[in-house]
Amino acid sequence: MTLMMSGDASVTAFPEGDNLFCWKGTIAGGKDTIYEGLAYKVTITFPNNYPYSAPTVKFDTPCYHPNVDETHGHICIDILKDQWSASYDVRTVLLSIQAMLGDPNVDSPLNGEAAQLYQNRDVYKAQVHQHYRQHAQAC
Repeated sequence: MTLMMSGDASVTAFPEGDNLFCWKGTIAGGKDTIYEGLAYKVTITFPNNYPYSAPTVKFDTPCYHPNVDETHGHICIDILKDQWSASYDVRTVLLSIQAMLGDPNVDSPLNGEAAQLYQNRDVYKAQVHQHYRQHAQAC
């Protein structure tokens, strides 16, 4: 409910059909970031003991990013791992992923090529946008 009432259209999520443990969401690239103007679909799967355990979030839209596994869409971000708190809600998770897009942790990459390429922002941005154009329509 907090997510829907926030008025922030840059992140959205809703249950998939009648299954309250599986949600579909979208994350728009943050303003003034390399990802601005791009929108990514994600799947959020909640464990039975949520909110005491973190949900699993993965990109459905292939995302070229140092902290995203390009093959399976898995995300490496601390709040979905060892920094999880039961006080986090879906909006917090999606906003954290949105922030991660604009500020990757290149010291802990899932995609080593993207982490290396990130050193040259112009080349990296071109690769991100080319990758998005090639793969986003399939989702």
